[in-house]
This record gives sequence, structure tokens and C-alpha cells, in this order.
Amino acid sequence: MPQNPAQAPGAAELATTPELATVLGELVAASNKLTRMAAQLTEGAESPAIWRTLSALRAGGSMRLGELAAQSRVAQPTMTKLVHSLVERGWVQRIADPADARATLLAATASGTAAMEAWRTELVTAILPNFAGLSAEEIATIARAVALVQDRLDGTGTKDANMTDEGTQR
Repeated sequence: MPQNPAQAPGAAELATTPELATVLGELVAASNKLTRMAAQLTEGAESPAIWRTLSALRAGGSMRLGELAAQSRVAQPTMTKLVHSLVERGWVQRIADPADARATLLAATASGTAAMEAWRTELVTAILPNFAGLSAEEIATIARAVALVQDRLDGTGTKDANMTDEGTQR
């Protein structure tokens, strides 16, 4: 699960880096715009909450309902209804919690993961024309940026050896 930036070591110093703050703000805005555009182009009937839920289970593994609700930023009763629907579809399964026999964990099934992958493929197919004509260098730049962001979100990223503490190139 991504670390809360306010709790991260050095968060105060990072927040004062205007260039980083601007770039991250633009990244969030561009990501949201790309997501909205893809959803509009696919005209999918599924609620985005379904895909958020499956994505959270895929990334975080099995978890309790309350944790899943918190990660998906919905109320627990809403998640209960959503999970019921996903279980009926065979996309999520309830399993016993090995740490507490009274509790149940939720996990994405193979068919749930396949449905999510099909949805992602549909999204990519829909937005691909908007990126036609990119050079190999531009595609590589996007790939490096995605890897960097994913590493940071996963908590595995480290400072680039070619970057100073101020975020400028050495």
C-alpha cells in the first residue's frame, strides 16, 4: 500500500520543491484525464468501483472487507454490496482468514483477474489512436516515467544516482 506522503521521511522538504510539486500535480491531472478519456471512449457499463476493487485485490492480495473499503475509498456497506455482486459473478471469492477463524478474506479469482485484464486491454485499445506516431524515444520516455512512478508508489524507488537532493540533474 502506498505510504502516506505526510508520514514519509523528508515530506516537508519534498513539499517545498516547487518543480516537483508542479510536475506531480500535472501528472495526477494527466492521469485523471487519461482515465476519464479511456472510460468515455469505451462506454463501459461497469462501475469504476468494480475495477478499483479488483485492482486493489490484485495488487494487495487477499484482505478483509474493511481494508478493501478503505483502499477503494467507499463506505463499508457500499463495499459489502459491491463484493456481493463480484462474488455472484465469480470475480471475487471469500476465503477463511488463516490468522482468525472468525474472519473472512476476499481475493480476486482467476476470472476476476481475466475480466480486469480484458477491461485494461479495452481501455488501451480505445486510447491507442491518441498516441499513434510516437517515436521509439518518446515511448521509451513514457515507459521510464511509468516505471519510476510505479517504483515510488510501491515504495521501492530510490533517488536516481544522477539526481541531486534538490531534484536537478548532476
